[in-house]
Amino acid sequence: MTLTDRPIRVLIVDDHALVREGISELLNHQSDITVIGLCANANDALEQVLTSGIEVALLDVRLPERSGLSLLEEFQSIAPEIRVIMISAYDDPDYVIEALKLGACGYLLKTVGGDELAEAIRTARNGSTVLDGSLAQKIARRARVSHSDKNGGLTQRETEVLEALSRGLANKQIAAELGVGIRTVEGHITDLFAKLGVSSRTEAALWALNSGLIKPGEKNDNSSF
Repeated sequence: MTLTDRPIRVLIVDDHALVREGISELLNHQSDITVIGLCANANDALEQVLTSGIEVALLDVRLPERSGLSLLEEFQSIAPEIRVIMISAYDDPDYVIEALKLGACGYLLKTVGGDELAEAIRTARNGSTVLDGSLAQKIARRARVSHSDKNGGLTQRETEVLEALSRGLANKQIAAELGVGIRTVEGHITDLFAKLGVSSRTEAALWALNSGLIKPGEKNDNSSF
């Protein structure tokens, strides 16, 4: 029997008996998954990890004596081959990001259905990452907000104008490059100056350089502000 033919060996770690047993019951209906351990605390989980040949572990984020994230970190230290999916009632993106940084291959909410959980386990065993759909959307929204903050809240077109003026292009040249009218460029420059709190093209170019929007050496040598 090959690795992919045998049932996936799963450990469930949660301090609530009802949750442990409920997840186990859901997974018992899957012919290719076998639950080999139900643990209520970190110590029992660590003992199972060292002796039971676990392939996928389902860890609660909150455990009574220590954080599930701390347990995840120890799992990664002693048995990095185990694929860990965090199971939680908490939908805070901070937990998700921290878990992924520590080596988790997935993060699901406790509202997940049995078939969806089983598919996530299969996906994890095969080396891919699984995320609850709603959490993925929250993380994506946070990334978009973070990107907007980094750009000073500028629109895409204002960012393009800032990059162009930072290269020393005159308004007429910027208009030609972007395919818009000079008055439109002037309007964008007025707006981006207001958003950045600057009063000159030089100050705007320095802001772009300091923020990482442009890299040293990208500015046109013939620029004059």
